[in-house]
Amino acid sequence: MRRLFLICLLAFVAPSTRFAGAEPKITYERFELANGLKVYVIEDHKAPTIYQVTWFKVGSKDEVAKRTGFAHLFEHLMFKGSAHLPDGLMDKLLEEAGGSSNAFTSSDMTVYENVAASNFLEMTLWIEADRLAGLLDTFDKPKLDNQRDVVLNERRQGIENQPYGMSEILLQENLWPKDHGYHWSTIGYPADLKAATVPDVAGFFKNYYVPNNATMVIAGDVKPAEVKRLVEKYFAWIPKGPTPTRPQYKTPAPITKEIVVKTTDDVQVPKVFISWRGPTKFSAEEPAMDLAAAVLGDGKSSRLYKRLVYDLKIAQEVEAGFHAEELAGTFAIEVTAKPGVDPQRLIKEVTDEVAKLAGTAPLPVEIERAQSSHESHFLQGLEQTQARAVLLASYDVEAKDPAFFPKDLARYRAVTPAQVKDMAAKYLKASARVVLTISPGKKPVEKQP
Repeated sequence: MRRLFLICLLAFVAPSTRFAGAEPKITYERFELANGLKVYVIEDHKAPTIYQVTWFKVGSKDEVAKRTGFAHLFEHLMFKGSAHLPDGLMDKLLEEAGGSSNAFTSSDMTVYENVAASNFLEMTLWIEADRLAGLLDTFDKPKLDNQRDVVLNERRQGIENQPYGMSEILLQENLWPKDHGYHWSTIGYPADLKAATVPDVAGFFKNYYVPNNATMVIAGDVKPAEVKRLVEKYFAWIPKGPTPTRPQYKTPAPITKEIVVKTTDDVQVPKVFISWRGPTKFSAEEPAMDLAAAVLGDGKSSRLYKRLVYDLKIAQEVEAGFHAEELAGTFAIEVTAKPGVDPQRLIKEVTDEVAKLAGTAPLPVEIERAQSSHESHFLQGLEQTQARAVLLASYDVEAKDPAFFPKDLARYRAVTPAQVKDMAAKYLKASARVVLTISPGKKPVEKQP
């Protein structure tokens, strides 16, 4: 789902030892098959476990209008059996091997993760190869109908029936034009999912699920030479596919007038959501935007929390964040009102605080605190081998540089207060935002696209 993202993936340096001692790093070996499958190996013998990550360069932005939700649908279908794996056998085999399987989807990617005891490396690779090469051998209408119902139920439970649950969909629809790949949610529209046919869905798989559209990372208790032998055995025979055909999106015209959206939900208090477009992932501007979000709304020491929760006592919760993706980013502020507080008051106070940041550089101590917080969170996962595998795949696909890790650390350390002010002034204009207010009332009725 779009909400996912790779913010806190790495680490082993405690906040108090930032900048001290040897820099952490991800050590890997790389090879590529003739069919275009890129493979990275992280050798780590701390535990007798292997982690296999396959990152396909396909997400909901690679869908088209009236055919939304397909990328996420395959996150489910890939676990429902293939040529030599009847439905249920994959989970059974991995569980018996002391492991598990999982997956996630966003606007830009679909990622599959398998975990098993290290003596089951060959079995794990066989499973993944059978899914890639043989999924469509057993794909039929009953399987599509079954997983379509699962996804629709997931949508009802996770979005439609959740308090304020429609906020993400409403924000995306208003922040991006109808013909843009970020306009729709990763889970898709119900009408599109219900209208999907077996040929539609199979065509999506054939286009994107090819070796030359994937990056695989195998990490843990492995030897690179053995990994290469087994990957070649199970994947080299799979033909290289045509370069996937993708929708192409022009940079949308900027928002020049504030977009105001008001709706109701079965909730107790109003909640305000304010969003802006921002720069792309791994761009030079991304770090300053991340730190601007931290200064404004990351934790109880942030400006908005102190102003709205502590000082004015008009809000229960405040948070801000920046999420960058391949085509653009989204800067978001969310404020939950206290009972009886007019949401317009919240909007005014947020507007004033954002304008202050855009007009005057934050204090150095604020940036240092934001940098330390970012780095400590970023580094907390480095001891988790699986997290390193996912991050390495992200660097390969999204940063186009598998050795990006030290550069990733350096670019946040280099941000200055002036850069944070400049990014706020450039992107966080009141005229360039979407303001959504959800107030107590009836459950909203979703408009079909």
